[in-house]
Amino acid sequence: MKRILITGGAGFLGSHLCERLLNEGNDIVCLDNFFTGNKNNIIHLMGHPHFEVIRHDIINPIYLEVDEIYNLACPASPVHYQFNPIKTIKTNVMGAINVLGIAKRTKAKILQASTSEVYGNPDIHPQPESYWGRVNPIGIRSCYDEGKRAAECLMMDYRRQNAVITKIVRIFNTYGPRMAVNDGRVVSNFIIQALKGENITVYGDGSHTRSFCYCDDLIDGLIKMMNSADDFFGPVNIGNPGEFTILQLARMVIELTGSSSQIDFQPLPADDPTQRKPDIELAQEKLSWQPKIALTQGLATTIQYFRDTLKSF
Repeated sequence: MKRILITGGAGFLGSHLCERLLNEGNDIVCLDNFFTGNKNNIIHLMGHPHFEVIRHDIINPIYLEVDEIYNLACPASPVHYQFNPIKTIKTNVMGAINVLGIAKRTKAKILQASTSEVYGNPDIHPQPESYWGRVNPIGIRSCYDEGKRAAECLMMDYRRQNAVITKIVRIFNTYGPRMAVNDGRVVSNFIIQALKGENITVYGDGSHTRSFCYCDDLIDGLIKMMNSADDFFGPVNIGNPGEFTILQLARMVIELTGSSSQIDFQPLPADDPTQRKPDIELAQEKLSWQPKIALTQGLATTIQYFRDTLKSF
């Protein structure tokens, strides 16, 4: 039995990771400040004898004895990370320093949940791990983009200087049950608007693209990366290479929900990437990982989750 720390463990992806690793027979410490995390995501785990919840902000140091660390702590949607941008970059940088301190002291293996946002608005498509990105360092998204880039830098420097076993995963757009209703991400936005019969808001002309990975596939990728050989440290892209325009996604959601919603086009936000698609050859080669769940299948499950959730409001 491994003792595993999951920062941001009450969030969308963190809660799924807690559940999976707990079911695999591990002792889980879920750490969250509950800024975007939600107790409802983990309440079904709280009675388990090998599950522990700590309310703590990872900006501040904490001393724990663990074997592995998954560092997922950070708001991941523009609505939330732009709400307090200084707090966002502190979470990325100071949070990484604090969990790396735990890993150095306890000789724990640590995985950093980085993001496709490190590629910025890319001029290479699809994006391979060798691409250094095209990020605006002073834009409204830079608190998140540059914060994650700095966290990757810290992971590599602790590896080189202190021999900490670090791993970096770059997560592309992920969706599924337990997404927050108000998180502002495109999948949840579209589903909620469709279920309420409201117009679906598409920014720009709808021709910009995204790839969408179902949460179960993503969690498989994180665990495979953590369990891979210590000399494979990434970064590695984890995402679904299926590429869809935002307009295609909107029409798909309208069809799957049976909604009468119309599409409302609005101006594109600043620094919003026009294309986003992962090159996953490295994950396929090193981790034997690739996504299995088609977008229509994953959307159907996610739509049902939001149907049930909206009934409780």
